[in-house]
Amino acid sequence: MAVDEARRHALHESARKRFGVDEGDTLMELLPPVGWADVATKHDLAALEERMELRFAALASDLRAEMDRQLRDQTWRLARLIFVAFGIFAALVRML
Repeated sequence: MAVDEARRHALHESARKRFGVDEGDTLMELLPPVGWADVATKHDLAALEERMELRFAALASDLRAEMDRQLRDQTWRLARLIFVAFGIFAALVRML
């Protein structure tokens, strides 16, 4: 049988009558706010951690590959620019 809010409230009132107001409130605060099926276990958290580590590793790998590609592209652009500038400088020297 599913525990709904009305049942939780009835349990809370019963606990307050049986144990006292403060003790009944404390008892209810120790229970999870939802059903036990919705509470994460250590196994759930370990599995989540493993999935997150795999995602971050994949992201880091993609980032490294993109940075490598960008750096290689910039290096070739700079080399071409230097080559063109050297050619222009050589042509100017010959003109003098």
